[in-house]
Amino acid sequence: MKHYYAHSSSDKKDKKYWQPLSNHLRAVSSLAQERGKKLNICNTSGLAGLLHDLGKYTAEFQARLDGAEPVDHATAGAQWAHRPKSPYDPITADMLAYVIAGHHSGLPDREGAEDRSLQARLKKAVPAPDPVWLQEIGPVPHPKFSSTFKPNKERLGFQVAMLTRFLFSCLVDADYRDTEAFYATANGETISRGMDQTPSDLAPRLTDYLNHLRATAEDKPLNHLRRRVLEHARERAALAPGVFSLTVPTGGGKTLTSLAFAMEHAKTHGLDRIIYAIPFTSIIDQTAQVFRDILGDGVVLEHHTALDRGELSERDGADKLKLAMEDWDAPLVVTTTVQFFESLFSHRPARCRKLHNVAHSVIILDEAQTLPLPVLRPCVAALDELARNHGCSIVLCTATQPALGADRFDGGLENVRELAPDPGKLQKTLTRTTIRHAGLMSDTALIEALGAHQQALVIVNSRAHALALYRAAQAAGLDGVIHLSTRQVAADRQAILVRVRETLAVETPCRVIATSLVEAGVDVDFPVVFRAEAGLDSILQAAGRCNREGRRAASDSPVMIFEAPDWPAPRAVRDFAAATRHALAKHPDPATLDAIKAYFEEVYWRKGANALDRDSVLERFVAGRTGTDFAFRSVGETFHLIADGLDPVIIPRNDNGCRMALDALPFATHTGGLARALQRFTVQIPPKDRDRLMASGQVNFRDPAKQFAVLEDPTLYTPETGLIWEEAGDLRPSESVW
Repeated sequence: MKHYYAHSSSDKKDKKYWQPLSNHLRAVSSLAQERGKKLNICNTSGLAGLLHDLGKYTAEFQARLDGAEPVDHATAGAQWAHRPKSPYDPITADMLAYVIAGHHSGLPDREGAEDRSLQARLKKAVPAPDPVWLQEIGPVPHPKFSSTFKPNKERLGFQVAMLTRFLFSCLVDADYRDTEAFYATANGETISRGMDQTPSDLAPRLTDYLNHLRATAEDKPLNHLRRRVLEHARERAALAPGVFSLTVPTGGGKTLTSLAFAMEHAKTHGLDRIIYAIPFTSIIDQTAQVFRDILGDGVVLEHHTALDRGELSERDGADKLKLAMEDWDAPLVVTTTVQFFESLFSHRPARCRKLHNVAHSVIILDEAQTLPLPVLRPCVAALDELARNHGCSIVLCTATQPALGADRFDGGLENVRELAPDPGKLQKTLTRTTIRHAGLMSDTALIEALGAHQQALVIVNSRAHALALYRAAQAAGLDGVIHLSTRQVAADRQAILVRVRETLAVETPCRVIATSLVEAGVDVDFPVVFRAEAGLDSILQAAGRCNREGRRAASDSPVMIFEAPDWPAPRAVRDFAAATRHALAKHPDPATLDAIKAYFEEVYWRKGANALDRDSVLERFVAGRTGTDFAFRSVGETFHLIADGLDPVIIPRNDNGCRMALDALPFATHTGGLARALQRFTVQIPPKDRDRLMASGQVNFRDPAKQFAVLEDPTLYTPETGLIWEEAGDLRPSESVW
């Protein structure tokens, strides 16, 4: 009898250490089935595991293991699941075919001229598997879906497509885990994967922290109010899983409150993990550190690196070990909103691999109002589906709630429950500033105004404006001038913020010129803030950096809104500023919930459905009685939360971790750890500018895969100014902060 193998060892002659194919298929089936249980698709995920490598039951693939050319081994299983007179219903057959055909190269589109579409793959001539496979891994089960699935007739195709991605996740993760285990054993290695803890295990640590906080916190009204907000949210943790809002003004303790609710809610309902999604990479490190300080080391997973390409190519064997993909197997995951949503809409195995671990989680969306307009409808549909059919609870956490409920938004979230006690009253109680309009202010006028205040914060709408204003303030001889933007690496920004807080505390000159990154959860307290015209949500966030601790009267804590004639705002910012003016014409007090509601009505709801789904994502997933027409690859390649992509440049810094990671780059095979180590030393710049710097030799790739672009010219970066990538005199006013 001929023996069939899934993977070979380094010894090509002695096959006693090779992995038998039947062992691999049964192991992957078992692992995929385990992952599919909480999704109620365990029977189908187990079947996908049995069939995914059916094409390895061929002489052609076995020759590949002996060194022959690569061969398509994924199509055979898809064709078998989709064979004529298949007992599977059309939708189930399609789902199996998508995930099996794409388990290396990515989920395909159903139709398309390219030979990689599912339709082309189903018609493709491939070697027939040896019928012995039925004896070795049979009997083949019949897939069954749980009756708990709650359909939404208006977007059934979207729902089934998301379920297919979760099925794909179960298969890809199971395949990777078993392959990894085989090669680790063959190489005498031990693999420790995942963090064997749940939110329930961590709950006592949070309780201890909160007790310590009560015992040591300063006895003042603001701390009493924060404690009342937190306890009110925790009391609501027993509510059934679903969608929640946490509407608390800046300074009201949203971060700790949302964590406390999520921990208690997960413990009460047996949910697996907490996923905290943050829109700004500038504060992700500090948020993760706050959680570590509370819960201890080793339980918080950060996944946000811009250096992670998230790609899985057609690879075999031990080479898979080089991918070092994240699967979010941790009790608390801190990630970016970009990473979270782009994974939900991805077709790539590496990005989809984590999705089964998103199910049965508490998902906290920090600063929920920042979801970009062009993808708002598909993002809201994804959140609805996670809550409806994947056992998730969603927490929309913000001071300026964007009202994504179904009562205000076509296709919005149903039954959104508020966690904060009386948000309107909270808004009034926590108003600690007076927002005023200063009209036109040139850079010269801004510098004059800065000179009149020993401590002040100026927030502008672009990195170029921030740098130019900083240089002008220095030239004017102002003391204590500090520049803060994403030109600087995160490690330097953190050091700068430490210095800012120390300087503010001793009341010596501190004049900070920053971009909007300072509005995102950065704990600073200035007596006066100047903010370039922007959206109402940004203005209120800026106000949260003024008199943050309530030590001064609101009338003595001005937030001055100005128009910068020298630096026209980017088009999107101008639109938000216009919406702010429209809202405040009806509701003069910008801090009221009515004003915030009117603002978002103007910004979002009057745009119309088409403007909120730029690429018609919701229309590209169709399901019916005859099967599906899903555009997985097309959507995955075009779906970006932020349309204007930037490219990373690594800045060598005097840090042991940075130096060690850079020294390892030329020999890098496992890049995941290096990417995480270097994230804090990365600046994002426009692709054309990085290309120009590379052409001049000022930036070069240092790793074999050409993934890590490193600054070679140290004169282009200082901690004070950050990276200057523009050519001389090329600080254009239209350049956006991101």
